[in-house]
Amino acid sequence: MNDFETVRESQPVTPHVTLVEAIGIDTLRRLLAEFRLGVTAVALDAPIPGSFWGDAEAGLQGGTLLVRVDTPLHSALHEAGHYVCMDPKRRAVLDTDAGGGYDEENAVCYWQIMACDRIEGVDRDTMCADMDAWGYTFRLGSAAAWFADDAEDARAWLIGAGLLDDVHDRLLPGVRIR
Repeated sequence: MNDFETVRESQPVTPHVTLVEAIGIDTLRRLLAEFRLGVTAVALDAPIPGSFWGDAEAGLQGGTLLVRVDTPLHSALHEAGHYVCMDPKRRAVLDTDAGGGYDEENAVCYWQIMACDRIEGVDRDTMCADMDAWGYTFRLGSAAAWFADDAEDARAWLIGAGLLDDVHDRLLPGVRIR
């Protein structure tokens, strides 16, 4: 069983989440450059290429994350996490649908929460609340409860992939190489 299920029909972006504009595109670029992922800003009135969910949700095409200033930060980090966690073969043909199995999806959720440690002014609790507001659902009822008490498998997946330092409990720069 998956640790969570994303339940979202075509609904407008919840206004009570942190947007990319809160940290700025340049901050997002600097963060994701450590993981060899480029960031392209899309005009506010334009659709986001490579967006799986549409609306203001982040898009992925190849080694580029596409966002607008009104893109929810959790969406940008989630899609970035998919890029970081996927193997090079999938990355080479990446366009819109990141794919991946349950274990990788859980690792991506863990990764996006951990990424907040590298963003000034955004903490893990905020990310978890934003994930809950958007519609991620977890067995324990919230992203924060899952992260604290039910995410051992996701953490182990990231450690096994060489993406998380298990001694210092921090993300490692770079992308999955196997």
